[in-house]
Amino acid sequence: MLVTLPRSSVRSPALLAAALTALTMLGASACSKGDAPAPGATTGSASAKSEASAAAASAASAKAQPAPTGSALTGDAPIFHPELAKEQAPDTYKVKFTTTKGDFVVQVTRAWAPNGADRFFNLVKLGFYDGVRLHRVVDGFMAQFGVSPNPSVNGAWFKAFIPDDKREKSNKRGLVTFATAGADMRTTQVFVNYADKNARLDSMGFTPFGEVVEGMSVVDSFYKGYGELAPQGKGPNPFVMQSQGDAYIEKDFPLLDRIKEAKIL
Repeated sequence: MLVTLPRSSVRSPALLAAALTALTMLGASACSKGDAPAPGATTGSASAKSEASAAAASAASAKAQPAPTGSALTGDAPIFHPELAKEQAPDTYKVKFTTTKGDFVVQVTRAWAPNGADRFFNLVKLGFYDGVRLHRVVDGFMAQFGVSPNPSVNGAWFKAFIPDDKREKSNKRGLVTFATAGADMRTTQVFVNYADKNARLDSMGFTPFGEVVEGMSVVDSFYKGYGELAPQGKGPNPFVMQSQGDAYIEKDFPLLDRIKEAKIL
């Protein structure tokens, strides 16, 4: 399910952290569990109740955590200033991702989601995705990325929200979409849809802005052994990722694939 919070909670880093962490649980109820249960998974109402409980537990844990902080936020490096990353993207553009498994190319069409296309364009130009892990790769569902290995960078972008876009395309295989924790709460995380059945995300505020046009086999090959994010699966805790950076991943999830470089073609 999509986790939302009242707009007033955006001013509370603790509540926002809860929302962002709870967001990571939507995959089970939105796609992967309902259509293709993982080994040992349940289906139907029992599954929904279990997933809701897991999301609530995750949110409660995150609520006790402070927002990510960054000791380097006093610097003038552009990556620490999302308020300045306002360049309008071209009508269409391509981004090449060089990863530990090979290359893939995303073509972005601004008319599909102007705010999302602009944000993605600026993030790539800033080098935000360089070094980022494919931290949530669930077979038959999605490959998600967008948490910086640098906690200071995560702190800078923690509440750098962009407005929602009206959806023009469906969440089908190969389409690229921003993750969101609620209305007007997209920041830096995006995912590539693995399956056409993800069209069920369309009514939940997930708006595709681009499409993988080369190298989908590379996207398919990203390491999936950790499965869903904690606590439901064996994957990383997304809030710990934001606050501790790549040190946490290197220690506990070393097999996750990485984006070496993302650049505008």
